[in-house]
Amino acid sequence: MLPRIAQPLVERALDRQAAVALIGPRQVGKTTLALEIGRSRDAVYLDLEDRDDRNRLAEPKLFFDHVEDRLVILDEIHRMPGLFETLRGVIDRGRRRGKGRGRFLILGSASVDMLRQPGETLAGRIAYVDLVPLSALEVDDVQASRRRLWLRGGFPDSFLADSDQDSMALRRDFIRTYLERDVAQFGPRVPATTLERLWTMLAHHQGAILNASALGRSLEISTQTVNRYIDLLTDLLLVRRLLPLRANVGKRLVKSPKIYVRDSGLLHALLGIGSLDQLAGHPVIGASWEGHVIETLVSVLSPRATPYFYRTSAGAEIDLMIEHGDGRRWAIEIKRSPSARVGRGFHLACEDARPERAFVVHAGDDRYPLTETLEAISVRALAAELRDRP
Repeated sequence: MLPRIAQPLVERALDRQAAVALIGPRQVGKTTLALEIGRSRDAVYLDLEDRDDRNRLAEPKLFFDHVEDRLVILDEIHRMPGLFETLRGVIDRGRRRGKGRGRFLILGSASVDMLRQPGETLAGRIAYVDLVPLSALEVDDVQASRRRLWLRGGFPDSFLADSDQDSMALRRDFIRTYLERDVAQFGPRVPATTLERLWTMLAHHQGAILNASALGRSLEISTQTVNRYIDLLTDLLLVRRLLPLRANVGKRLVKSPKIYVRDSGLLHALLGIGSLDQLAGHPVIGASWEGHVIETLVSVLSPRATPYFYRTSAGAEIDLMIEHGDGRRWAIEIKRSPSARVGRGFHLACEDARPERAFVVHAGDDRYPLTETLEAISVRALAAELRDRP
């Protein structure tokens, strides 16, 4: 098993809360991680997509009371959303008996907001931990592994596949499964062909400002429908809307979000890019690297930190702005070239936003100052700094 950054976060959350929800897209490794944690906690594992396991919960209160001294892992909780109501009473009764920690590990394949709809009754009783695809801090620190991670993405089966061809086949199967089966479990009926076309169009527009009306015209659907479908892909943790920083700098700021396919491997599968040679000659290469770096950095942020981008109508732009919980900002420019150079637009944006620190993330390994206020750094090194920042 590859070590996951989320594991100690889940362990600490179980030590302080009765329930922990581990949230991430399908096949990201939630079950593997949960079972690894469960080995040291005498856990009971229930896969709620399995009819026999669902039948064991025909009388959930009786079952949970029977195993109240053990951690219960509930996989694919969306299959039995009514359990949230039951869990509230079970947790409260357990607290009165001194069993108020480490009772339930809940695995979900959708965003916190989607799971919270039926789960509001667990407020104060549950902690949430995100499990994202593998990042640069979770694979070997060698150039070959980092390049493979960028090409294949961070879903473990895809990253660890025997060949690029096998990895591509796995990702295509993943996309088809989501379109034909999983989407229907979370949202209203969506035509699979329309959603696939939209997802592919978003891949072609990786890192661009979202223009829902233009996408709607291309797909011959309404702007409202486009936004609803993007909401669904966002809730399923497959697409990221990166919001603009709304700073009071007296400038005309871009107000629409930028849109990214979150996993670089899925991005490449949607575009039919199966090798590094193909990627090197594709127009999406710069945007692909930008999205890959953003996902790596955002995955290690403190819950109190928020990612944005910054752009003005005059051309001042910062690819990624991290606003930390203490109000301080880090400005990040992303360059695929091993040599880090920035344009005038980045310097103008820094004059507007006044970040505490500024970085240029490049594809090499070196770290060195560019100016007194700007530093060139690798994605792995900056991710480690963000992870370790209080």
